[in-house]
Amino acid sequence: MQACTALAFNLRRKTEFLVALADYSVKCFDTETQELVSWMRGHDSSVSSISVHGSGRYAITTSTDTAQLWDLDTFQRKRKLNVRQSVGIQQVFFLPLSNTILSCFKDNSVFAWEFDTLHCKYQLPTAVEGSALHYKVFAVTRDGRIFVAGGKSNHLHLWCLESKQLVRIIQMPTEVRAVRHLEFLPDSFDGGSNQVLGVLSQDNIMRFISIETYKILFVIGSHEEGISTAAISPNGRYIASVMENGSLNLYSVQALTQEVNKPPPPLFKVVEDWPKCKSEANKLTRRVTSGRSEQPWKSKGSKIHTRLLKVQMNAPLENKENELPGGLNKKRLQALLKGYGEYPAKYRMFVWRSLLQLPENHLAFSSLIDKGTHSAFVNIQNEYPLKSRKLLRVLQRTLSALAHWSAIFGETPYIPLLAFPFVKLFQNNQLICFEVVATVVVNFCQHWFEYFPNPPVNILSMMENILAHHDKELLQHLIKYSVTSQVYAWPLLETLFSEVLTREEWLKVFDNIFSNHPSYFLMIVVAYIICSRAPLLLCNQSQDFEYFFHHRNNLDINTVIKRAYHLMETTPPDIHPQRVLDDFMPLTKGQYPVFNKYPKFIVDYQTQERERIRQDEIEYLRERQLVHELEAKAQERKAEDEAFYRKQELLREAEEQRRKMVLEEEEKLAERRRRLAAVRRELKVKELQFLDASRRRFLKYQQDWRQTELKRLDDDIARKASMREQETAATVQDIEVRQMELESQRQLFEQRLIKDQEAITQEMREEMDERQRKADLEDHIVQRWIETDREERQKAQMVAEENLAKAEQKCIDHEWRLQALYKLRSDDEDREKRYEEIAKLLHDNRVKEAELLKAMREAEEKKWEEVTWRKAQLEEEQKAAAAADKHRKQFLEDEMNDALELAEKLQREDGYFERLRDLKSRRAERGVEFQQVPKSANICLNDLCASQSSSHTSLAGRQELARQEWELMAEVRQLRQKLTARAQTRRPPAHISPTRWTT
Repeated sequence: MQACTALAFNLRRKTEFLVALADYSVKCFDTETQELVSWMRGHDSSVSSISVHGSGRYAITTSTDTAQLWDLDTFQRKRKLNVRQSVGIQQVFFLPLSNTILSCFKDNSVFAWEFDTLHCKYQLPTAVEGSALHYKVFAVTRDGRIFVAGGKSNHLHLWCLESKQLVRIIQMPTEVRAVRHLEFLPDSFDGGSNQVLGVLSQDNIMRFISIETYKILFVIGSHEEGISTAAISPNGRYIASVMENGSLNLYSVQALTQEVNKPPPPLFKVVEDWPKCKSEANKLTRRVTSGRSEQPWKSKGSKIHTRLLKVQMNAPLENKENELPGGLNKKRLQALLKGYGEYPAKYRMFVWRSLLQLPENHLAFSSLIDKGTHSAFVNIQNEYPLKSRKLLRVLQRTLSALAHWSAIFGETPYIPLLAFPFVKLFQNNQLICFEVVATVVVNFCQHWFEYFPNPPVNILSMMENILAHHDKELLQHLIKYSVTSQVYAWPLLETLFSEVLTREEWLKVFDNIFSNHPSYFLMIVVAYIICSRAPLLLCNQSQDFEYFFHHRNNLDINTVIKRAYHLMETTPPDIHPQRVLDDFMPLTKGQYPVFNKYPKFIVDYQTQERERIRQDEIEYLRERQLVHELEAKAQERKAEDEAFYRKQELLREAEEQRRKMVLEEEEKLAERRRRLAAVRRELKVKELQFLDASRRRFLKYQQDWRQTELKRLDDDIARKASMREQETAATVQDIEVRQMELESQRQLFEQRLIKDQEAITQEMREEMDERQRKADLEDHIVQRWIETDREERQKAQMVAEENLAKAEQKCIDHEWRLQALYKLRSDDEDREKRYEEIAKLLHDNRVKEAELLKAMREAEEKKWEEVTWRKAQLEEEQKAAAAADKHRKQFLEDEMNDALELAEKLQREDGYFERLRDLKSRRAERGVEFQQVPKSANICLNDLCASQSSSHTSLAGRQELARQEWELMAEVRQLRQKLTARAQTRRPPAHISPTRWTT
C-alpha cells in the first residue's frame, strides 16, 4: 500500500529484486514465492535510485541527504555517506566492471571511491568556464571510461575517467532545453566502449546520437505521444519506454537503424594537414546535427586520408594477446612490475582480475553454491579450526563449489591449503575468490592430478632437473640425507608459499606469478630453494628439512623473484617447464570449463568406496538404531507395567490419605472461620478507635495552626509599626541634614560664581593686552621680512654675478684650448660665439630677476590687503560683542528682578524671607558683578530656595532638590564652555602668519 520510488534487479539471487517505497524504506521480494525477503530502513527521505554491484551482492541506495551501502546477503548496512545539509546528493552508483563508486552532488562535484576501502580515489575538476550546467542525470559506458553528465541545458559534458579531464562538450539541437535521462546503447562490436547515447529531453522525445560523429542516428517518441521514461536491454537490442498516456512501447533497435550494428572503423588512420584549434572552447564543443556532423574547427583545405596499414601477421596476434580487460596491457604491466617489483596495493585486486581475465559467471557460480555444502567438507571445522566464523563459512562454500565443479577437489586433501590464501584475500567477494582459485588450479597447477592420489611426480621431477642444472651441489646434499622433492618442493607448491612468506611477500610473489607464464611458478619454487642453500647445507636431519619448508625463514623475497627471472632465461629448453606446461588460458564465460585432467577411475573408485563406506555406516547405524529402539520398547513396556501396578497402589493409598486430609481440612476451615470472625470484630473496633483518634488529632492540629497564624500576624504588625517609626525618624533626620548641606552648597556656589566672574574679566583684559602685543609683533615681523627679502635678492644677484664670472673663466679656458687646436684660423668665430652666450645669459638673468620682483610685489599687496580685511573684521566683532554684552546684562537684570519678586511672594511665611532680603541687598552692593551672573543661574537659585521650603512637607522634595542641584551645576559648566569658546573666536586666525603664535 505504498508508492514505489525506485526499482533494482540483477541481484545475486536472480529471483529477488529491490523496491524503494514512499515511506523511505527498501524492501526485497522474491518473484517465485511472492514473499517479502527483507526490510531495510535507514533513510530520512525518499530513495531516488538503487545501484547494484556487478556481483549482485551489494547495493547502494541514494536519497537527497545520504547514500547507504547494503550487503544483500545479510541485508545489513555496511557504510553510510553523509554530506553537508547545503550540498545535496544527485546520484551514487557503481561503475560497471570495476570496484569504483561514483558519487555526484548538486554542486556539480563528482567523487570516485574505492569500493574495498571506501577511500576517495579522485575528484573530477571543475568544468571549463562558460559551459557550466547543473548536473541532474548521468550515464557511464560499460567499460567505465566515459562519463556523461547533463542537466538544465542543451549541453552534455563528456568526461574521461582515466585522465580525469573534460574531453568534449556536446550541444544538442535548439529544441532541447533540458535533459531528463541519459543512457548508452550497448553494442556487440564496441567492446564496452559504447558510442551511441540516448538523450531524453524535456519535450519527451528521446534522441540517440553518436558521440564520435555527433549526429542523430534515430529518434523515438513525438510531441503527440511523448516518453515519460525509458530503459535499454543489456544486449542493446530493445528499448522499453513508458509513454505519457500510460502505455508501454517496446522498440527494436535493429529496425530503427542499421548504422548502430556496423563493424568498427579501421584502427589505423593517417591524418594530414590538421590545423590547430584557436581556442579551448572550439576543441571541446561539438554540435549535434541530424545529418553529417558539424566541425567548425575543421578548415576547408584540410584533408583526412584513412587507409589500412600492412603489418606483419604476428603483430595483431601479439597485441590481442597482450590486451587485457579493463583497458590494461600485459606488456606495460610487466614493465611496471619489473620497475617497482610489485603492483600498487590500491589497484592490485583490479590488476589481478584483469591478468587472470575472470569471466564473473554469476549464474554458473550461483548454481554451484545452490548445490549446498559438499559432503567432503561438512566437518571441515574439525580439521581446520578457524577463529573467524565468516572466514570458515567462506572457505567451506568455496571448497564445496570446487568439489561440485570437479569431483577431484572433493578428494584432494591439500585443496584447502591451496585455496585458503585466496579465500582470506577475497572473503568479501566469493565469486572472485572461486574464479581466482579455479584459474590458479587450471593454469598454474597443470599436471598436478595425473598421479592422484600421489603428489605430482612429473612436476617434482622437472623441478629436480632444474635444481640439478643450476645447483648440483645443493641437490647432492639433499640426496645425501634422503630429502626428496616431496620434502623440499611439494610443501611450497601445495600451500602456494603461504606457510613460508608473510602477507606482503606473498602478494609480491603472486604479482609476478600472475604476470608471467605458468612455468614461472615452478621457477620461483626452485629459486626459493637455491636462495636458501646456505641454511640448507647446514641441515643434516630430515626433521630440520621438513621444519624449514613449513615455516618462515629470513630470506629476501626480492632476491628470490630476481633469481626466478634468471632461471626462466637461463634454463635449457629441454628441461624448461615451458616445454611441458601450456600457455595461460582464462576461464570460459557463461559456463566454467570441464576439469577432468586426473585419473578418473581412481577418483571414481575412491568416491565409490567412500560412498559404499558411507552406505555401510548408514546401514550399520540404522540396524543399531533398530536394536536400540527394540530394547528401548521392551524396557519401556516393562517399566509401563511396573508403573501401572505401582500407580494403582499409590492411587489407593492416596485416596485414603485424601479422605483423611479432607476431614482435617474441614475442621481447620471451621476453626479458621471462627478466628476470622474474631479478627474482623477486632479490626472493626480498631478502625473506630483510629477514626476517633484521627478526628481528635485533626481538631488539635487546627487549633494549633490558628494560634500560630494569629501569633505570626501580631508579630508582623508589631514589626511593621516599629519599622515605620524608624523610617519616619530617619527621614526627618535626613531632611534636616540635607537642608544644612543645601545651605552650605548654596553659599559655596555664590562664592564660586563671583570668583568665576572676576577670573573671566581678568582673562578678557589679558586677552586684549596680548592681542595688542601680537599685532605690534606682527608689524615688526613684516618689516623684518621685507628687509630680509631685500638682502636675499641682493645676495642672489651677487651669486649670479659670481656664477657668470666662473662661466666666463671656463669659456676663456676652452677658447685657449680651441685656439691651440685650430690655431689662429678660428679665433674670430669663437670670440663671436662666446659673446652671444654671455648676452643670452645676461638676458635670462634679467628676465628671472624681473619675474621674482613682480611675484614679491604681488605677495606683498595680498598680505596688506589681508591685514586690512582682518582688522576691519576684528572691529566688527568687537562692536557685536559689546552690543551682545549690553543686551545680555539688561536681560539678566530684568529676569533676576522678576525671579526675586516671585520668590518673595511664595516664601513670605517661610523662615527664608530674611535671607532673601539679605541676598537682595548684597546684590545691590555688588552691582555689576552680580548682574553678570546668567539668568539661568539666578532662576536655579530661586528654584533651589523654593525646593528647600517645600521639602518640609513631603519626602518627594528631596528628590526634586537633588535633580535641580545637578541641573544647576550643568548650566554652570555650559556657561564656562561658552565663555571659553567666545574667547577663542575673538582670537585672530592662525593663517595670517604661521610664526605669530610660536614667537
